[in-house]
Amino acid sequence: MPRLIRQFISLCTHVPNTLLAFVARFSIAAVFWKSGQTKIQGLEIDIVSREFTLGWPRLSDSVVDLFRDEYRLPVIPPEMAAIMAAFAEHFFPLLILFGMATRLSALALLGMTMTIQLFVYPDAYPTHGTWAAVLLYLMVHGPGKLSLDHWLAKHFQ
Repeated sequence: MPRLIRQFISLCTHVPNTLLAFVARFSIAAVFWKSGQTKIQGLEIDIVSREFTLGWPRLSDSVVDLFRDEYRLPVIPPEMAAIMAAFAEHFFPLLILFGMATRLSALALLGMTMTIQLFVYPDAYPTHGTWAAVLLYLMVHGPGKLSLDHWLAKHFQ
């Protein structure tokens, strides 16, 4: 049995970082993108379910009320928080998905995750811990070779 365990561990260590980073990038980008899509109307892009509505995005009718009545962030007015969240949940996931400014984008979404955890849904720590782990992985290990960051570093060093 110990030999089988050692073989399994050895096999696990051969999984390429590029594959792990790509799965991490796609997954965490999808989490935040889908959340951002609930905050806007006029633009819907879901590559998995193949739903596309192209148009000029605007805040959903109820999103400011959501920030005012449920999220209740301190200091930031709900109108500004709704715009900031909708923007961040679209902009940073796109950057992460393409592997562009990955570490900084992961840091931005980690900050957003911490804000949600501390001020909005403190009981959701299992979910937020998972998001944080993926974002920290990307910050520490980077986006992998299938990324614009890697391509830029390779061509402009």
